[in-house]
Parts: sequence; C-alpha cells; structure tokens
Amino acid sequence: MEKAILLAVAASFCTATASIAQRLGARNVAAARGFDFGLLIRLARRPIWLLGIASMILGFGFQLTALHFGPLALVQPVMAVELLLVFGYMAVAGRRRVRIRRRDWLAAAAMSAGVAGFLALAAPSGGRQHAPGPAWTLAGLLTLAIVLVAVATSVRPGGRTRASSSRRAALLGAATGITWGFVAAVIKELSSHLGSGLGGVFSTWSPYLLLLAGAAAMLLASHALAAGPLAASQPGFTILDPLAAILLGVFLFGEHIRSGPWEIAGEVASLALVVAGAVALSHSCFILGEVGNPECLPPATLVRGQGKQLPRLVLDYQHAGAQPGHAAERQPAQATRPDN
Repeated sequence: MEKAILLAVAASFCTATASIAQRLGARNVAAARGFDFGLLIRLARRPIWLLGIASMILGFGFQLTALHFGPLALVQPVMAVELLLVFGYMAVAGRRRVRIRRRDWLAAAAMSAGVAGFLALAAPSGGRQHAPGPAWTLAGLLTLAIVLVAVATSVRPGGRTRASSSRRAALLGAATGITWGFVAAVIKELSSHLGSGLGGVFSTWSPYLLLLAGAAAMLLASHALAAGPLAASQPGFTILDPLAAILLGVFLFGEHIRSGPWEIAGEVASLALVVAGAVALSHSCFILGEVGNPECLPPATLVRGQGKQLPRLVLDYQHAGAQPGHAAERQPAQATRPDN
C-alpha cells in the first residue's frame, strides 16, 4: 500500500505540472462557440502545451504502476493532491508579489486533512483484478450518458453557447473529472495485465478503450480550460475524478471501504473537507490569477495611484482565464489604493 501511495503522489506531481503547462498553452487560443475538434491541433503547435502532454504521459506511467499495487479507491483520492501542488507551485512563483491569504492556507490544510481523513477511515482494500463484462458495459453507458448531458447543457444545437463562460467551464470541468475517473478504472483493468508482457496487454480490450476514453478526456479538458476561468473548471477536475473512481472501484472491482455508521459519517465529513478546500483553493489568487485585485497584492506592492503587475506566470493564468477570442485584447488592470 505504501508503494501505491508514493507512486500516486509522483503521478500527482506530474499531472500538476501538466495542468499548469496546458493552462499556459491554452492562453489566447480562440475556440469556436460549439465543440471545436480542431482545438487540439492548434494547441499542439505550442511547445508549452506539448510539455504538459509529456508530463501527463509520465504521470500516466506512475498512475498505472500505482494502480498495479493498490486499489482504485486508494490511488485516486491521493491524486487529488494535484490541486495542492498547483497551489504550492504558484505560491513559490509569485510569493514576492502575491499575497498569501489566510483562507488559502486554511483551504490547503482542509483539503489535506480531508484526503488523509478519508483514507484513514475508509481504508480501501481488496477487490478483484478484472471486472465482469456486463458491469463494464453498464458503467461505460452511465458515464457516457452523464458526460453527454453535461456537454449538451453547455452547448445548444447549432454550436451556440447556452451558458456563461464560467458556467460552461464548470460543466465541462465536471464532465472531464467524471471521464478521468472512468479512465482511471480502465487503467486499473489494464494494470492487471502488466505481467503478461506487451503481447498480453494488447490482446485485451483495455488499451483500446483507454485510448478512446483518454482522447475524449483530453478533448473535454482542453475545452474546459479554454471556455472560462480555471477557478470554474478546477473543482470538477479535482473533486469528481476521485469520487467517480471510488464508486467505480467499488462497483467494478468489488473494492472494500469501511461502511460502519461512524466510518461513513467520518468519510462524508472528510470528503466535504476536500470539496470545500478544493473550491476555496480554486479561487485563490495563485490559481485564479486575479491581476489588479488589491486583495491579491501584498501591501508593499501597492503604491498610491499605481499597482505593480504580478509575475508573468500569473499574468498568463489571468489571460488564459479570459473568454476565448478575447484574451489577447485584455490588458492587465492596475491596482490602486483608494484615497482616504
């Protein structure tokens, strides 16, 4: 179990790096109002976005190995610390010019405590190596139906946007998180064939379903990142991925989590901490990139009549959070201290 946890943390580090690189790569990339399949081609021309893909592939390797040694209901909640790593990276990058608010640290502490509390109380264990075919069919159809409803809610027929940019990003982020949870279940199935060599792996259906579901997840994530602010899409990425994976681990692989009344109450409370922490961290200055907001600037950087701009990395996050097609037109706002 310890080996699975360490590998899951390594995978989280890689996926956090991928999240930052892909977010920066998606800045100022115009996307159609409908579902734009050409978006990935335009993003692939950006080296920083490709670096994110390379980091994602490395993270996949760590995740695959982690799922080989541990249950799905253990590995995926650990990988929820990706948001904490993104927060830590942004805190280091902008620590001199961005205020670290008390609520940001409280949110990080709450999320850490929630993940640790859930793993301690649930104690995921056991489970079978392979899930039966009918169970896979049902899980796949249910996942597909939920994702299609989320996508359809965000886009009207004819490609017209139904929701605001923030709401659309939230819906696509939720669809992405659920899809990633399903992808993790497929990776778990694939990991059980590692001992059979490449021939044994590719003689099963799991690598081909993984390619299909992984491509769908990447397309959904790219649209979620380009649709609106990271603060809108990140909670769906962080929260629904492990939740979907836990449910699929129990349903598909028969994994066990403690189900006594006190354990369930504690698990629900722990997950509530994770949700609250993830939502709050998604609105931190480092994640949101609130350029020009006096609340995000330390007092030393506020000059009467003029505010100093944040580091370039945070500016890139702010531009990436703009509506597609308008990010290039937005100029960094200046923060001012009100005259008394």
